[in-house]
Amino acid sequence: MLRTLLGASVVLTPLAALAQKAAPAKQHHYTAHKPTGSYRSQMRHRSNMSKQRARAGAEHMRTMRQQ
Repeated sequence: MLRTLLGASVVLTPLAALAQKAAPAKQHHYTAHKPTGSYRSQMRHRSNMSKQRARAGAEHMRTMRQQ
């Protein structure tokens, strides 16, 4: 009994290792993303996004008033 368990574990161990290496989990772009650039660059980007959001909101309000 012990001999068959030992033999089965020796045979199955390489297969399990290959199965884990054969199909790596694909990471999504948002999980793999790391911030790049300096702190100043990040703050400039945030400021630009905020300005763009404000412009879009103002444009939306203008179009809603004209209707």
